[in-house]
Amino acid sequence: MSYRMKQINELLKSELANLISRNVLVENCLITVTYVKCSPNLLEATIGISILPENMSGTALKNIKKYNKEFYQSLKRKLSIKHIPKFNWKIDSQERYAAEIDKIIKEINS
Repeated sequence: MSYRMKQINELLKSELANLISRNVLVENCLITVTYVKCSPNLLEATIGISILPENMSGTALKNIKKYNKEFYQSLKRKLSIKHIPKFNWKIDSQERYAAEIDKIIKEINS
């Protein structure tokens, strides 16, 4: 991946995290943007989000998707990128896997 693509991914990650924290309100829920991976032509971006607690994932993801158009428009106004990609949101379950591995290691060491 080129340096420029890494910069764009990080910029989008930061801006989307700010937009989500300001606009998406899900009570008792923490939403974190964990990664952004843009296609080389910048037409699509896969955005990984971590949602805690996990049982709120469906509600939070639904609320985030409602704001897709507003996020797009806000980024278009703010950023000097030729194309703002179409967002494909995915639940990033690395946190859950890490917790499961931690639990297994603790059980083995006990």
